[in-house]
Amino acid sequence: MTHKFNCIAIDDEPLALQLVESYIKRTPFLNLIGTYGSAEEAMPTIQNEKIDVAFLDIQMPDFSGLQVSKMLSPETKVVFITAHDRFAIEGYKVNAVGYLLKPISYDEFLDVAMKVQGMIQKDSTPVASSPSQPEQRTILVKSDYKMLQIPIKDIIYIEGLKDYVKIYIENEKDPIVSLLCMKSLETKLPENQFCRVHRSYIVQTSKCKVIEKGRIVIGNNTIPISDSYRASFFERLQNVAIEV
Repeated sequence: MTHKFNCIAIDDEPLALQLVESYIKRTPFLNLIGTYGSAEEAMPTIQNEKIDVAFLDIQMPDFSGLQVSKMLSPETKVVFITAHDRFAIEGYKVNAVGYLLKPISYDEFLDVAMKVQGMIQKDSTPVASSPSQPEQRTILVKSDYKMLQIPIKDIIYIEGLKDYVKIYIENEKDPIVSLLCMKSLETKLPENQFCRVHRSYIVQTSKCKVIEKGRIVIGNNTIPISDSYRASFFERLQNVAIEV
Protein backbone atom coordinates (compact mmCIF):
# COMPACT_ATOMS: atom_id res chain seq x y z
CA MET A 1 0.00 0.00 0.00
CA THR A 2 1.35 3.42 -1.01
CA HIS A 3 2.17 5.73 1.88
CA LYS A 4 0.15 8.94 1.51
CA PHE A 5 1.28 12.43 2.43
CA ASN A 6 -1.17 14.88 4.01
CA CYS A 7 -1.64 18.05 2.01
CA ILE A 8 -3.68 21.24 1.91
CA ALA A 9 -4.39 23.77 -0.83
CA ILE A 10 -5.10 27.48 -0.32
CA ASP A 11 -6.22 29.71 -3.20
CA ASP A 12 -8.73 32.56 -3.28
CA GLU A 13 -9.72 31.69 -6.86
CA PRO A 14 -12.45 28.97 -6.63
CA LEU A 15 -11.80 27.47 -10.09
CA ALA A 16 -8.04 27.27 -9.51
CA LEU A 17 -8.65 25.70 -6.10
CA GLN A 18 -11.03 23.11 -7.60
CA LEU A 19 -8.43 22.21 -10.24
CA VAL A 20 -5.68 21.66 -7.67
CA GLU A 21 -8.12 19.66 -5.53
CA SER A 22 -8.88 17.37 -8.50
CA TYR A 23 -5.16 16.90 -9.18
CA ILE A 24 -4.45 16.00 -5.55
CA LYS A 25 -7.26 13.44 -5.51
CA ARG A 26 -5.94 11.98 -8.77
CA THR A 27 -2.45 11.45 -7.31
CA PRO A 28 -2.18 8.13 -5.39
CA PHE A 29 0.41 9.23 -2.82
CA LEU A 30 -1.34 12.47 -1.77
CA ASN A 31 -4.06 12.68 0.89
CA LEU A 32 -6.12 15.88 0.81
CA ILE A 33 -7.06 17.06 4.31
CA GLY A 34 -8.51 20.42 3.28
CA THR A 35 -8.94 23.14 0.65
CA TYR A 36 -9.37 26.76 1.67
CA GLY A 37 -10.12 30.11 0.06
CA SER A 38 -7.99 32.03 2.55
CA ALA A 39 -5.30 31.62 5.18
CA GLU A 40 -7.84 32.48 7.87
CA GLU A 41 -10.00 29.48 6.88
CA ALA A 42 -6.96 27.22 6.91
CA MET A 43 -5.60 28.34 10.27
CA PRO A 44 -7.25 25.64 12.45
CA THR A 45 -5.84 22.93 10.16
CA ILE A 46 -2.40 24.56 10.10
CA GLN A 47 -2.36 24.69 13.90
CA ASN A 48 -3.78 21.24 14.63
CA GLU A 49 -2.89 18.87 11.78
CA LYS A 50 0.34 17.34 10.50
CA ILE A 51 0.77 18.77 7.01
CA ASP A 52 3.37 17.22 4.73
CA VAL A 53 2.71 19.38 1.66
CA ALA A 54 1.05 22.78 1.19
CA PHE A 55 -0.01 24.13 -2.22
CA LEU A 56 -0.28 27.89 -1.76
CA ASP A 57 -1.44 30.65 -4.08
CA ILE A 58 1.00 33.54 -3.70
CA GLN A 59 -1.38 36.47 -4.24
CA MET A 60 -4.25 36.37 -1.76
CA PRO A 61 -6.02 39.01 0.33
CA ASP A 62 -5.10 39.40 4.01
CA PHE A 63 -2.22 36.89 4.07
CA SER A 64 -0.17 36.08 0.97
CA GLY A 65 1.07 32.57 0.27
CA LEU A 66 4.56 33.74 1.25
CA GLN A 67 3.29 34.80 4.68
CA VAL A 68 1.34 31.56 5.11
CA SER A 69 4.45 29.51 4.30
CA LYS A 70 6.22 31.05 7.28
CA MET A 71 3.39 29.93 9.58
CA LEU A 72 3.83 26.28 8.62
CA SER A 73 6.03 23.71 10.29
CA PRO A 74 9.63 23.67 8.95
CA GLU A 75 9.02 20.06 7.88
CA THR A 76 6.13 21.02 5.58
CA LYS A 77 7.07 21.14 1.90
CA VAL A 78 5.70 24.24 0.17
CA VAL A 79 4.68 24.49 -3.48
CA PHE A 80 3.63 27.95 -4.64
CA ILE A 81 0.92 28.52 -7.24
CA THR A 82 1.19 31.76 -9.18
CA ALA A 83 0.19 33.53 -12.38
CA HIS A 84 3.40 35.57 -12.34
CA ASP A 85 6.90 34.32 -13.13
CA ARG A 86 8.52 37.07 -11.10
CA PHE A 87 7.31 35.49 -7.87
CA ALA A 88 9.36 32.32 -8.44
CA ILE A 89 12.64 33.67 -7.08
CA GLU A 90 10.91 35.21 -4.07
CA GLY A 91 9.27 31.84 -3.38
CA TYR A 92 12.59 30.05 -3.13
CA LYS A 93 13.74 32.52 -0.46
CA VAL A 94 11.41 30.70 1.92
CA ASN A 95 12.66 27.28 0.81
CA ALA A 96 9.76 26.38 -1.46
CA VAL A 97 10.11 23.04 -3.21
CA GLY A 98 8.88 24.65 -6.42
CA TYR A 99 6.14 26.66 -8.03
CA LEU A 100 3.33 25.97 -10.48
CA LEU A 101 2.45 28.58 -13.09
CA LYS A 102 -1.25 29.03 -13.87
CA PRO A 103 -2.91 27.54 -15.85
CA ILE A 104 -1.57 24.29 -14.37
CA SER A 105 -1.49 21.02 -16.30
CA TYR A 106 -1.63 17.68 -14.46
CA ASP A 107 1.77 16.68 -15.87
CA GLU A 108 3.35 19.79 -14.32
CA PHE A 109 1.54 19.15 -11.04
CA LEU A 110 2.62 15.50 -10.96
CA ASP A 111 6.27 16.35 -11.65
CA VAL A 112 6.34 18.69 -8.63
CA ALA A 113 4.38 16.21 -6.48
CA MET A 114 6.86 13.43 -7.27
CA LYS A 115 9.74 15.75 -6.42
CA VAL A 116 8.07 16.40 -3.05
CA GLN A 117 7.55 12.67 -2.53
CA GLY A 118 11.24 11.99 -3.12
CA MET A 119 12.30 14.75 -0.73
CA ILE A 120 10.01 13.58 2.08
CA GLN A 121 11.16 9.98 1.69
CA LYS A 122 14.79 11.08 1.72
CA ASP A 123 14.25 13.21 4.84
CA SER A 124 12.58 10.33 6.68
CA THR A 125 14.94 8.40 8.93
CA PRO A 126 13.79 4.80 9.39
CA VAL A 127 13.76 3.62 13.00
CA ALA A 128 14.48 -0.12 13.11
CA SER A 129 12.97 -0.65 16.52
CA SER A 130 9.71 1.13 15.73
CA PRO A 131 6.87 -1.26 14.82
CA SER A 132 4.96 1.65 13.25
CA GLN A 133 7.60 2.10 10.53
CA PRO A 134 6.27 0.09 7.55
CA GLU A 135 8.61 -1.82 5.28
CA GLN A 136 8.87 -0.27 1.84
CA ARG A 137 7.34 -2.77 -0.58
CA THR A 138 6.64 -0.75 -3.73
CA ILE A 139 7.82 2.27 -5.66
CA LEU A 140 5.60 4.58 -7.67
CA VAL A 141 6.73 5.67 -11.14
CA LYS A 142 5.14 7.53 -14.02
CA SER A 143 5.05 5.72 -17.38
CA ASP A 144 3.00 6.57 -20.49
CA TYR A 145 0.88 9.14 -18.61
CA LYS A 146 0.02 6.55 -15.94
CA MET A 147 1.19 6.03 -12.37
CA LEU A 148 2.45 2.48 -11.82
CA GLN A 149 3.05 0.88 -8.44
CA ILE A 150 5.91 -1.62 -8.84
CA PRO A 151 6.66 -4.31 -6.21
CA ILE A 152 10.28 -3.82 -5.18
CA LYS A 153 10.87 -7.57 -4.85
CA ASP A 154 10.11 -8.02 -8.58
CA ILE A 155 12.66 -5.51 -9.87
CA ILE A 156 15.69 -7.24 -11.41
CA TYR A 157 17.72 -4.27 -12.58
CA ILE A 158 17.43 -0.72 -13.89
CA GLU A 159 19.12 0.75 -16.93
CA GLY A 160 19.64 4.49 -17.35
CA LEU A 161 19.37 6.09 -20.81
CA LYS A 162 19.90 9.88 -20.75
CA ASP A 163 16.69 11.28 -19.20
CA TYR A 164 14.91 7.90 -19.16
CA VAL A 165 15.19 4.70 -17.19
CA LYS A 166 14.19 1.15 -18.09
CA ILE A 167 13.00 -0.95 -15.15
CA TYR A 168 13.26 -4.68 -15.78
CA ILE A 169 10.69 -6.74 -13.92
CA GLU A 170 10.54 -10.50 -13.28
CA ASN A 171 8.16 -12.37 -15.60
CA GLU A 172 7.65 -9.29 -17.78
CA LYS A 173 8.80 -9.36 -21.39
CA ASP A 174 9.25 -5.61 -21.78
CA PRO A 175 10.78 -3.16 -19.29
CA ILE A 176 8.85 -0.23 -17.82
CA VAL A 177 10.11 3.03 -19.32
CA SER A 178 9.91 6.19 -17.22
CA LEU A 179 11.07 9.79 -17.70
CA LEU A 180 13.23 9.78 -14.60
CA CYS A 181 16.93 10.20 -13.89
CA MET A 182 18.93 7.40 -12.25
CA LYS A 183 19.87 9.53 -9.24
CA SER A 184 16.24 10.34 -8.50
CA LEU A 185 15.16 6.71 -8.83
CA GLU A 186 18.07 5.53 -6.67
CA THR A 187 16.73 7.59 -3.73
CA LYS A 188 13.43 5.68 -3.93
CA LEU A 189 15.04 2.23 -3.60
CA PRO A 190 15.99 0.50 -0.32
CA GLU A 191 19.78 0.76 0.07
CA ASN A 192 20.05 -2.71 1.59
CA GLN A 193 18.54 -4.34 -1.52
CA PHE A 194 19.92 -2.40 -4.47
CA CYS A 195 23.41 -1.50 -5.59
CA ARG A 196 24.79 0.78 -8.30
CA VAL A 197 27.27 -1.24 -10.39
CA HIS A 198 27.76 1.19 -13.26
CA ARG A 199 26.81 4.79 -14.06
CA SER A 200 23.99 3.32 -16.18
CA TYR A 201 22.94 0.30 -14.09
CA ILE A 202 21.40 -0.43 -10.69
CA VAL A 203 20.83 -4.08 -9.71
CA GLN A 204 18.91 -5.87 -7.00
CA THR A 205 21.74 -7.82 -5.38
CA SER A 206 19.62 -10.88 -4.58
CA LYS A 207 18.94 -11.32 -8.31
CA CYS A 208 22.65 -11.47 -9.20
CA LYS A 209 23.22 -15.23 -9.34
CA VAL A 210 25.96 -15.41 -12.00
CA ILE A 211 29.06 -13.24 -12.43
CA GLU A 212 31.27 -14.01 -15.42
CA LYS A 213 34.35 -12.13 -16.65
CA GLY A 214 33.56 -9.11 -14.51
CA ARG A 215 29.98 -8.88 -15.70
CA ILE A 216 26.65 -9.80 -14.14
CA VAL A 217 24.72 -12.31 -16.21
CA ILE A 218 20.93 -12.23 -15.86
CA GLY A 219 19.18 -14.44 -18.40
CA ASN A 220 20.37 -13.40 -21.84
CA ASN A 221 21.52 -10.00 -20.61
CA THR A 222 24.93 -8.96 -19.30
CA ILE A 223 25.49 -5.94 -17.04
CA PRO A 224 28.94 -4.36 -16.81
CA ILE A 225 30.53 -3.69 -13.43
CA SER A 226 32.64 -0.53 -13.51
CA ASP A 227 35.81 -0.22 -11.43
CA SER A 228 34.42 2.63 -9.33
CA TYR A 229 31.51 0.49 -8.09
CA ARG A 230 33.21 -2.92 -8.00
CA ALA A 231 34.30 -2.93 -4.33
CA SER A 232 30.95 -1.82 -2.92
CA PHE A 233 29.09 -4.31 -5.13
CA PHE A 234 31.12 -7.33 -4.03
CA GLU A 235 30.82 -6.24 -0.42
CA ARG A 236 27.02 -6.30 -0.81
CA LEU A 237 27.21 -9.82 -2.25
CA GLN A 238 28.69 -11.33 0.90
CA ASN A 239 25.35 -12.81 1.93
CA VAL A 240 24.16 -13.65 -1.58
CA ALA A 241 24.83 -17.08 -3.09
CA ILE A 242 26.33 -16.73 -6.57
CA GLU A 243 27.93 -18.92 -9.22
CA VAL A 244 31.28 -17.68 -10.51
